[in-house]
Amino acid sequence: MTESYDYVIVGGGSAGSVLGNRLSEDGKKSVLVLEAGRSDYSWDLLIQMPAALPFPSGKDLYDWQYETDPEPYMKGRNIPHARGKVLGGSSSINGMIYQRGNPMDYERWGADTGMENWNFAHCLPYFKRLENALASPDDDLRGHDGPIKLERGPAKNPLFQAFFNAGVEAGYSRTPDVNGFRQEGFGPFDKHVYKGQRLSASRAYLHPFMDRENLTVKTRAFVTSIDFDGTRAKGLTYRRNGKTHQVEAGEVILSGGAIATPQMLQLAGIGDAEHLRSVGVKPIVDLPGVGENLQDHLEVYVQHTCPEPVSEQPNLSKARMPWIGLQWMLGRTGPAATNHFEGGGFVRSNEDVDYPNLMFHFLPVAVRYDGQKAATKHGFQVHIGPMYSDARGSLKIRSKDPKEHPSMVYNYLSTEQDKREWVEAIRITREIMSQPAMKKYNGGEISPGPSVQTDEEILEWVKEDAETALHPSCTCKMGPESDPMAVVDPETMKVHGVENLRVVDASAMPYVTNGNIHAPVLMLAEKAADLILGRKPLDPIDADFYRHGVHPADAGTVTE
Repeated sequence: MTESYDYVIVGGGSAGSVLGNRLSEDGKKSVLVLEAGRSDYSWDLLIQMPAALPFPSGKDLYDWQYETDPEPYMKGRNIPHARGKVLGGSSSINGMIYQRGNPMDYERWGADTGMENWNFAHCLPYFKRLENALASPDDDLRGHDGPIKLERGPAKNPLFQAFFNAGVEAGYSRTPDVNGFRQEGFGPFDKHVYKGQRLSASRAYLHPFMDRENLTVKTRAFVTSIDFDGTRAKGLTYRRNGKTHQVEAGEVILSGGAIATPQMLQLAGIGDAEHLRSVGVKPIVDLPGVGENLQDHLEVYVQHTCPEPVSEQPNLSKARMPWIGLQWMLGRTGPAATNHFEGGGFVRSNEDVDYPNLMFHFLPVAVRYDGQKAATKHGFQVHIGPMYSDARGSLKIRSKDPKEHPSMVYNYLSTEQDKREWVEAIRITREIMSQPAMKKYNGGEISPGPSVQTDEEILEWVKEDAETALHPSCTCKMGPESDPMAVVDPETMKVHGVENLRVVDASAMPYVTNGNIHAPVLMLAEKAADLILGRKPLDPIDADFYRHGVHPADAGTVTE
């Protein structure tokens, strides 16, 4: 039998969860959400327990396990890229950090031709619509009625306060809310954790509404093709439980993320025609921007040993894990009830940038994202890396097989700006760690260690040690049809050159934002839902926000 729906959404991740909810909420249109991964079961501790976040990555049950081709400026390393293989997508396995990005990111979006309606004033009402910022004041900048409940910090561990104070001693500022008036500075972070449990996009947007008659969500449904009649998308074909299914769609919406969405477009014959022919795919539309403009954040861990017994390092002991797990299961309390990324900061590494180009995540434990702990009784670390590198990569399918992972190269460290900012990032981190506020807790740098000092040594270490921060984006960028590298119409989210096909996910971003990208993806999907439904977009909000050189140096800061 052929199924039929008004909207078919490919991908049940962050954007797909938002769309599944918003497109079905008036009960008028039938909506199908297809997720290739499994369900995000409420009993699955590795998904629901915040501190278990290192465990799903790299495991086939949770992760698509992508990796780059040998990166030419990173000593030929293949960099693993975890992507969520489960309902909720990467929001079900990520670090649960909520960062809007700087308002100037959206001013940059809006400055591009045809993108005027994506500046900060136009994006802000959609951030407010999705948020329930539990720790923020009721002002023009934060939302309090949305489905995403956001706890903050609490950053009570003394290491956090020492780090914040060290930032001030190094000449930077405190800020009460990095998602509010002033991002620049140091302070506690918002997180996708509510009452001790991960709050993924699927938990916030889909699960409470699964009983809607016009909303159908299917997991383990792997889309093998988008089906066309000429240049009109008429539906798609997917495999589920060993059977092939065909779906007729009023519209197909791709929300597979910055890797899967350009892959699906290229498999369908939408992309650079010459490349498509070279792998045996017949072109439908020559759209060379598909898979180009690939952007990401690269990061390192600067780790320190701690002479004071205040870090979370002992809680990595296997002997303690049963008790920690029991605390969480009985009351959603204890060390497992937080993501531990409870604070950090944003700074400008040089006077050439208008807004912060470095982000710090502070962690009161020394452990890599894959769970490998540093050899120290007590320790802590800072995650650091440039936020809007000018390095650009590309993504291309290797064959007609939809199950074969595409070729990806990000070209990390390929530009002079990128290399300069990496050296600045490590030097600024060391400057902060050397301040009096950290003296009591700083027992010495473990990684990269005192042997790494010169610019060349720093860059060599970054090439050997850096990992992706897992923010792939921008591979199907929004822009007008007059832009030869644009893929998506910013006023409709439709793919240029075809009918009944739209893209809504991180791939549509023109530039990566200066922070974790989950919040911007939710915002983008919230706005896209109105565009798809033909509703008048929410009125822009011309709220003031901090601009370096415009506002007083202490504007929006706190001094505790």
